[in-house]
Amino acid sequence: MANLFDVTQAPTTEPETVSPGDFLQWKRTDIGADYPNTAYTASYVARITGGGNTEIAVTGTASGSDYLFTVPSATSDDFVVGIYHWQLEIVRKSDNNRIIIDRGYFTCVADLDINGSDPRTHAQIMLVKIESILSGKADSDVASYTINGRSLNKMSFKDLLDARDYYKREFQKEEIAERIRKKQATGSTVQVRFGS
Repeated sequence: MANLFDVTQAPTTEPETVSPGDFLQWKRTDIGADYPNTAYTASYVARITGGGNTEIAVTGTASGSDYLFTVPSATSDDFVVGIYHWQLEIVRKSDNNRIIIDRGYFTCVADLDINGSDPRTHAQIMLVKIESILSGKADSDVASYTINGRSLNKMSFKDLLDARDYYKREFQKEEIAERIRKKQATGSTVQVRFGS
């Protein structure tokens, strides 16, 4: 296992799962040849799924010919649980022109050190909430959950079914990704089954 505080052992891929308050650090070793950090800047911009006013921005610093990205605990402490979509932007220093060279997402999961935190992923929570509405057993806080700005308790039956199917697929993807991560950590063979 690597010491994730040590710059020399920083992962070379973006984090897939984080918790509020995590110290995050990673390098991009694959872009310096095309976009040398002496002539370009590289920054990640992320927003939570469903919109939201908060933009997360992380600008890389030079680490030899690589780009090093660091998020202090004090910054990630403000992250809200959910799925964030990010894009990696390159800006040419000479004229401030920008291009997007990569996209992806990460999941922010609850920090179990915080009282009352829910360790489930966003997909798990939404799946339970939607199924509770469909079964007529919705709890009192279901109105505080929205999809694309629409309250769950105001969605049509068809929209709820579509949303349930979407979150079920997301939850299955999370389960597969977690099994793969665990198998890779132990060096075991990964077996994946697709289907419902």
